[in-house]
Amino acid sequence: MSRLITTLTLFALVAGCQTKATPVATPLPSPTPHTTVAAAVLQPGEVPAGLSPCAGSGPIAAYLLSLQAADPTLANRMTGQWQQLRAAGAVDAAITLFAADPAACTAQLAATTKIQAAASFVVVFADEGEADRAWESGIFGFVPPPPGELSPGLVRGAATGLGLSSWTYDRPPVRIACWHKSVFVSLVVLTNLDATTFKSVIAAIDARLN
Repeated sequence: MSRLITTLTLFALVAGCQTKATPVATPLPSPTPHTTVAAAVLQPGEVPAGLSPCAGSGPIAAYLLSLQAADPTLANRMTGQWQQLRAAGAVDAAITLFAADPAACTAQLAATTKIQAAASFVVVFADEGEADRAWESGIFGFVPPPPGELSPGLVRGAATGLGLSSWTYDRPPVRIACWHKSVFVSLVVLTNLDATTFKSVIAAIDARLN
């Protein structure tokens, strides 16, 4: 589970998705109540048959606790990243991970792996401005590509279908989407799953971000 997220993060970094954060004006707070992060993340019924939930999926606190037992070093690093999001205004978050083989939840995955896996992370902020600034700065190492500097497979902005504050990376075996909507920032990472599944997973999560 932990190494799944770490390895998928490396895919994004290799893709050249780094940029500096730029200030964004803070709009008025969005109306409440909002969808809970636990309800917003990818659900078991939304992944292809054969993918099972990894242990630790759920609230961010439970995930980090589970990760601490499996890999303390990585847990400390991800805890630090979560604390940075909290400092940026994050209120709560949840994560779900699914894999075709339970062993893949803790196995070191390589770019050539044939294992099917899906991960989603949704974080909610106090207001839309904080959410957009956090998206621009990057979520767990996934940073938007600079406008006009897109490598093959990368799309940023309205062309993703997810709004201006969004980017996608689609170069099999890896498919990634990260976007800001309302007070949420969502991250989806799929490996060895087809484009149809990618689109349906994104659509399911996006529909709940309100």
